[in-house]
Amino acid sequence: MPRIAVLPSAVADQIAAGEVVERPASAVKELVENALDAGATSVEVEVEEGGRVLLRVSDDGSGMDREDAQLALARHATSKIRAAQDLVGVPSYGFRGEALPAICSVSRLTLLTAVDDGEGTDVRAAGGHVESVAPAARRRGTSVEVRDLFYNVPARRKFLRSSRSEWRAIADTLVTLSLTRPEVRLRVRSDGREALVLAPAASLRARVAAVWGHDYAGRFVEVDGVHGAIHVTGLAERPGDVGVASRRVIVMVNGRAVRDIGIARAVESAYRSTLPSGVRPSFIVSITVPADVVDVNVHPAKAEVRFHDRWGTERAVEHIVQRALGTPDAAAWVGARTWSPGAGLSPSPGGAMDTLPPPAVAPAAGGLFAEAGDGEGRVPSANAEGSHGEVAMAPAPVTRAEIVVPLLMQLRRTYMMYEHDDGVVLIDQHSAHERVLYERFLGALARGEASSQRLLFPVTVHLAPDDAEAFEGSADLLARLGYEIEAFGGHTLIVHAVPAPHARFDAIQCLRDSLAALSGGREASAHARHERLAATVACKAAVKAGDVLAPGEMRALFVALARSTLPAHDVHGRATIVRVGWDELERRFGRR
Repeated sequence: MPRIAVLPSAVADQIAAGEVVERPASAVKELVENALDAGATSVEVEVEEGGRVLLRVSDDGSGMDREDAQLALARHATSKIRAAQDLVGVPSYGFRGEALPAICSVSRLTLLTAVDDGEGTDVRAAGGHVESVAPAARRRGTSVEVRDLFYNVPARRKFLRSSRSEWRAIADTLVTLSLTRPEVRLRVRSDGREALVLAPAASLRARVAAVWGHDYAGRFVEVDGVHGAIHVTGLAERPGDVGVASRRVIVMVNGRAVRDIGIARAVESAYRSTLPSGVRPSFIVSITVPADVVDVNVHPAKAEVRFHDRWGTERAVEHIVQRALGTPDAAAWVGARTWSPGAGLSPSPGGAMDTLPPPAVAPAAGGLFAEAGDGEGRVPSANAEGSHGEVAMAPAPVTRAEIVVPLLMQLRRTYMMYEHDDGVVLIDQHSAHERVLYERFLGALARGEASSQRLLFPVTVHLAPDDAEAFEGSADLLARLGYEIEAFGGHTLIVHAVPAPHARFDAIQCLRDSLAALSGGREASAHARHERLAATVACKAAVKAGDVLAPGEMRALFVALARSTLPAHDVHGRATIVRVGWDELERRFGRR
């Protein structure tokens, strides 16, 4: 007797159902995606007892004639592909020809469809077997009614969760689908009550506002950028708002919602040096790539994809999201938020301001507190060689054509403030300087271009054993930052030169703190070690709250912050820029 046998079709269908229809939410996903593939502009979903008793999906799509309606319940029957090569770059949500027959095999299913208003087709089936086909009246479109899901597979039905849990999964699935197609109207009823009504939305942000509210939608910055052939759009949570509400992560590839840990990590990497450790942002990103560089045929439920160049795709996503977080709109808000980019490191057109042309000088020692040619940023170093003179400090090379500097004032010797069209903008001088120095030091660690000042008298530094060990492994990195240090035997160092970002900088204490920080961790990569050192030195080197800044120093700090990659947050995740909108101020003063 042969040991290998061809499975009966009923068994094969139930195996397919196990792959495609894990729970009621899986069936809803497949049916709604079919509706979207059919060109629907409006989709209605009805659920009873979490989908255990009833699932009904109705649409105004293209519909089917009688012949197609019957074929739709046959396994591997599909309108999406005709040959194997069609699987490359298939643009539709569904294409396998398995979902509808798989659902039918484990339920009592009714398919009502029409190509035009008037006469349509009513197909009734149970357990995978068609019981009747009859004419029926219906407007153009399709309705699929699924009753008693898993009625003939008691083992599967036993593993369903409570009606409430299954409904939550359905709701999450529908919300995700609604974000992939904001222009489609969606109406959902659960156990006879209206659960979700979403009108067509003009943008992803508008759809997010309809689902979770305007305040939540205002927490995000727009993402829209192109890197080679990769286009990334969507919304990324402002760093200052991360951790305040529930985390939501949605990734779409060529319009299809997928699970992709690599892409999610790439987005999170864009937040590096803007969030405290362990805090993770919410985001909705949509990635569009050429159809022939992504394989969507790797998962029965089309929940995963495979990129031909995964590393390049992830790097592109990281860079595009990081650029979005570097815009003024990423700054923290007090009060209601606007949805349009605006208030940030840019002044109101009518206010008093200075326009700084691009300087023609390269960074000199330290390189922060100066404006090209005005001489106000020259600061002395008490222990610098030739201290009777001054060292010129120029900003980093310009990355933007022109930066307009508003009229700045210092508050409590801690904050810089100026007026903008959208409200009042405050900048924390320590956080701002820390961000500027962090990016500068990180560049110096990568390129080894930092300058330094020689000390008139070398300084002897005695270290603890752990710190001395940290120095042995980091001497080259400290040299790149501008330190010139000689090991003097045992745990003793002789310091001959130091970086000099400004006159208040305590280079020796910064050295001690940096070595202590390096001795406390074992980073997995050289870049992580660079980040840790750059963050420590930047924090210790930045001006502090309570330091008085001259007008020229404030202007130079403003310009340097505007040129930084991520100006809105320091390296610890604290806000650098806070905006108070006019609406909020008027509300506080009772004018609204």
